[in-house]
Amino acid sequence: MSITHVVTNQVPPLHDYNPASSPALIEALIREGGGWGVDEVTELGAISGSQRTQRWGELADRNRPILRTHDVVGNRIDEVEYDPAYHELMRTAIEHGLHAAPWADDRPGAHVLRAAKTGVWTAEPGHMCPISMTNAVIPALRYNPELAKVYEPLLTSRVYDPELKPATSKAGITAGMSMTEKQGGSDVRAGTTQATPNADGSYTLVGHKWFTSAPMCDVFLVLAQAPGGLSCFFLPRVLPDGTRNRMLLQRLKDKLGNHANASSEIEYDGATAWLVGEEGRGVSVIIEMVNLTRMDCALASATSMRDGLSRAVYHAQHRKAFGAYLIDQPLMRNVLADLAVEAEAATTVTMRMAGATDRAIHGDQRETLLRRIGLAATKYWVCKQSAPHAAEAMECLGGNGYIEDSRMPRIYREAPLMGIWEGSGNVSALDTLRAAVTSPESVAVLFDELSLAGGQDRRLDAHVGALKAELAQPDNAEYRARKIAEDICLALQGAQLVRHGHPAVAEAFLATRIGGQRGGAYGTLPSGLDVAPILERILVKG
Repeated sequence: MSITHVVTNQVPPLHDYNPASSPALIEALIREGGGWGVDEVTELGAISGSQRTQRWGELADRNRPILRTHDVVGNRIDEVEYDPAYHELMRTAIEHGLHAAPWADDRPGAHVLRAAKTGVWTAEPGHMCPISMTNAVIPALRYNPELAKVYEPLLTSRVYDPELKPATSKAGITAGMSMTEKQGGSDVRAGTTQATPNADGSYTLVGHKWFTSAPMCDVFLVLAQAPGGLSCFFLPRVLPDGTRNRMLLQRLKDKLGNHANASSEIEYDGATAWLVGEEGRGVSVIIEMVNLTRMDCALASATSMRDGLSRAVYHAQHRKAFGAYLIDQPLMRNVLADLAVEAEAATTVTMRMAGATDRAIHGDQRETLLRRIGLAATKYWVCKQSAPHAAEAMECLGGNGYIEDSRMPRIYREAPLMGIWEGSGNVSALDTLRAAVTSPESVAVLFDELSLAGGQDRRLDAHVGALKAELAQPDNAEYRARKIAEDICLALQGAQLVRHGHPAVAEAFLATRIGGQRGGAYGTLPSGLDVAPILERILVKG
């Protein structure tokens, strides 16, 4: 071989890496009540990091879904064709309970375990949309006990069946949701889809939905205007008699990222559906589904941060420049430690919200109130940090990071989506403010939670005191909603790290995110911090 083609100082592919090696994730899993599932998380992490699974992710992302509106002779079929790798990802995710499986498990911590499993399932994020919605549909569906009795066992089943046939004839099904319309977006009350009651108790839906992700799910929750106002409906893709419902796929969205997920625009042209809950109560019925998918958005952002960080660290461990490995060079250590602090803070607060969600589901009213205000703020701030974090992690690889083979561009393209889905930044910030105004007891619970870390750090105490004053000032509150949401999430992150985090991580977070000793970019940690243990926690071993 010619000497010009000898490869040196290039980083070997990151194969067979287990993302369950993250101390922050496993510590939070145990702390929030899911410690009995550590082995399950580790097992799934090994599958996730395997060369085979990572290849599935590449293929599902590269070979985008194709819409087939008609068959060869002109019959309307409205089907989406996926790469086989997509189905392998769906099958594996469902077999390991990343969908609605926790709803069939009464053990405390089951939903926390699911959260941790989603945190190690890093193969490809697009297919997680139907997985997330299948998990989130259960509490809303229970507003119609008759429907829940039939369909909940199918939704919690660990069998994946992508065939187009009546849901009740399958061993397992998936669920989606159809809310937004072109004239309203996040303002779902502006929807114009009409629902007309029929004599047999069903409704006929006519209208246009602007964003319906995962249109090949078996069943959907849909918002439409009934005679009694905006209402929630259960709509199967195939009717019980085997005929296809009048849910017509108009086109698939050409998105920046999330390529494996077939987000679609659809028409209901006389589709048949059944009421869930009462007429006029559609938003209150479906809001729990929205809250659970918001939870998954925050989890996905934290997962993205850990994934990008691991790849940046792995590169730095194997790449030399100017006579030394990057991981040993002071400025790179500053950058990686800063990224690690952000990822740990995101992981800690999202898993705390997963714990609150689990305990709320089991009837804990305090945790219900904490989740009400804390999740909205967490969704806002953690998702907001994902894109700049991905950009910096990609830059750690230099030009190689900008190449698709590195996977970093896919992480970067995906990062902004979590801040947009289920309520963009303004919606999440305003929902945080709404919780404070309409549920003042949630504010009391929030400060009770923060008081558990009281007196341990003067910077955190000062931040919490300023937050109290901020929430007590009603003037111009909507204008300040983003700052309020940010400060709530920072307070929750700081309190969790002070109480449970590694001391070096907690100190770096408090000095920079709370104390302000940081510049405007990653890699601007101040001198005097002990970054060695921060980096030790994120080294990619094996």
